Amino acid sequence: MRSVKQKFIPQKDYMDCGPACLAMVAASYGKDIGVQYIRDKSYLTRDGVSLMGITEAAEEIGFKSFAAEVDTSAISDEFLPCILHWNQNHFVVLYQVYRRFTSRKIYFKIADPAHGIISLSEEKFKKSWIVGDDKGVALFLRPTTAFYEKTLPKEETLSIKHLINYLTPFKKQMFWMMLLLLLGTLTTFVFPVLTQRLIDDGVSKKNLTIISYILLAQLVFFLGNIIFGVLRNWIALIVGTKINIKIISDFLKRLLALPIRFFDTKLMGDFNQRIQDHERIENFLTSQSLLTLFSIVTFSVFFAFLWFYDFRILVVYVSLTAISVFWSLFWMRKRRILDYFRFQQRIENQQSIYEIVDGVSEMKLNQFEDYKRKEWEEIQQRLFDINVRILKFEQVQTSGFEFINQLKNILVTFLAATFVVQGHMSLGALLSVSYIIGQMNSPVFQLISFFRSAQDAKLSLLRLSEVQNHPVEEQEQLILLFENKFGNNGSIKKGIDIKNISFQYEGPQSPFVLKDIDILIPEGKVTAIVGASGSGKTTLLKILLKFYEPILGDIIFGDINLKDISPTSLRKNCGVVMQDGYIFSDSIERNIATGDEIINYEKLEKAIDIANLNEFIKELPLGLKTRVGSKGNGISGGQKQRILIARAVYKDPHYIFLDEATSSLDAENEKIIHDKLQAFFKSKTVIIIAHRLSTVKKADQILVMKQGTIVETGNHRELVESRNEYFDLVKNQLELGN
Repeated sequence: MRSVKQKFIPQKDYMDCGPACLAMVAASYGKDIGVQYIRDKSYLTRDGVSLMGITEAAEEIGFKSFAAEVDTSAISDEFLPCILHWNQNHFVVLYQVYRRFTSRKIYFKIADPAHGIISLSEEKFKKSWIVGDDKGVALFLRPTTAFYEKTLPKEETLSIKHLINYLTPFKKQMFWMMLLLLLGTLTTFVFPVLTQRLIDDGVSKKNLTIISYILLAQLVFFLGNIIFGVLRNWIALIVGTKINIKIISDFLKRLLALPIRFFDTKLMGDFNQRIQDHERIENFLTSQSLLTLFSIVTFSVFFAFLWFYDFRILVVYVSLTAISVFWSLFWMRKRRILDYFRFQQRIENQQSIYEIVDGVSEMKLNQFEDYKRKEWEEIQQRLFDINVRILKFEQVQTSGFEFINQLKNILVTFLAATFVVQGHMSLGALLSVSYIIGQMNSPVFQLISFFRSAQDAKLSLLRLSEVQNHPVEEQEQLILLFENKFGNNGSIKKGIDIKNISFQYEGPQSPFVLKDIDILIPEGKVTAIVGASGSGKTTLLKILLKFYEPILGDIIFGDINLKDISPTSLRKNCGVVMQDGYIFSDSIERNIATGDEIINYEKLEKAIDIANLNEFIKELPLGLKTRVGSKGNGISGGQKQRILIARAVYKDPHYIFLDEATSSLDAENEKIIHDKLQAFFKSKTVIIIAHRLSTVKKADQILVMKQGTIVETGNHRELVESRNEYFDLVKNQLELGN
């Protein structure tokens, strides 16, 4: 029987359970593969990964796979490890089936990427795995020769060196912080000497003058230490805040440079938790590192003091200190994995709260409040369970550490007291040793805090690496789509040539959303796309905007392949209204002008006129300066759509893409805006997705889509006369006769 290497790999994100399981199976066969690589190959979506997606990724890295519904009797050691579909919404790895010596019961050892490696009784195992007919879904994997021969990219992680670069602009401030720490450290070295002199030269000899001078000196050094600490804390706050802003700003800059596909697999909670990760990194950089550096200096100096007084005391102290440190580090390794689990539950928690607040209207309309509240309570219970596990570890770690520390203090004090009784040490030296022991405990505590902070920073770096190492959307070699590319008359002669493109969302075995689309969008004309919901109209538009790349085929803008065009440059030349267009929590004018730092009010007035917004804006208390709520809260669907239309018009782009842009408008507003848009459309290449006949019947070309393919092409009159798909759409809408 093959000895299975039981490595545990936690899921980094809420949807990462499948890729993490496959990474664990690969590791059991001796090959470490990054979770990010597997994620890319398993076609992860915001709903997670399917068994089909895991199978695709497994075969890509060299596994032969077989998925089946089986019962527990069909699972033997020769088929392990395998991946199980767990609780119908999760994946785990089954590593071992065994019997305990003390019981005849069968136990199953599984690795749950959200909880760790655990053993379950047969009853509990079946409760989570069995779906029906006493069977559950399992994916069996066997490595092929290709698995061992393939060289796969290693998962890169950010290093501490990357973070140190953030300290470079603050060299002067860091110097002052180090100087103040050094001065504060030096003042502490004076106290044991003053304490010994106070007892031996002052109290023992009954000399009040020496006692007064020594106590006055202690007060001066103590005040100096306070002042140094206050100044240091101010500098730390300023530097820490600026570094934190810079780190988060760079993170957001990198995040916003990633392709849309990256965001399709993430929940809001994922990003919130990653931003909070930066606070742990900033704390490690600005506070823990410097404090630990000088704690080591302090410890070293007091180490020399103890050696001076008696090396036997030093040996006892160092021995027990080493034991306490190793004790803490042992439990910190166990704490590490729990931090991942807490991260996952916090993502769920934040996502749940965000959904409750964002969907409060729909919840009230559909009496969904109690269900969502109970769902949130279940998340809190799971978070509580993880916090309890973390607390147990921390209590064992802290209690053991403090017990060993206190034992050390008692033994050292006993030794010193014994030496005083035997006449080998003065009473002042005893008090000085006691003071030194107290001062040396602080650096030890600081060292443990540093290790914990470094562990937190490392975990945060692992999570941030996914964003930092992900390829950005904008690449240097891409061509800028400048206006002069359109020729002297400002147009591309060929238009947009779509050549046999096909597209799938979830990998080669998933259904095609678009299939063999072959059409020319003529330059300077209006093209309308109609079809039933789910026919692929919006997906086609998103591909034209480079939100997604087609699986097969090419798209040519004029004489340039879409693959070679800069996405930023392309979108600068496109005015777009999407079905789910977003209204920002900002003023009306800023929602229309968006990226223009200096608003062109001439263009703004034209856009407002075409979108028929004048009357609406006049009624607002602050006019264009009126602030609207996030996602357009406080305004109607029609008003929101008119703002989106004005935004597209304001850009005065070469391309206009409208996806159900007037679906929420009343008939009067729709007709006014439609008539004004006709003049605006002149010399522009326009694509309109719509259901309403009034919107599409004047188009130069109408494309009829059905199940991801184009089934008809022509103008309104031609398509009605052909009496096929378009005719049926018109008939259903207008109730035309035969």
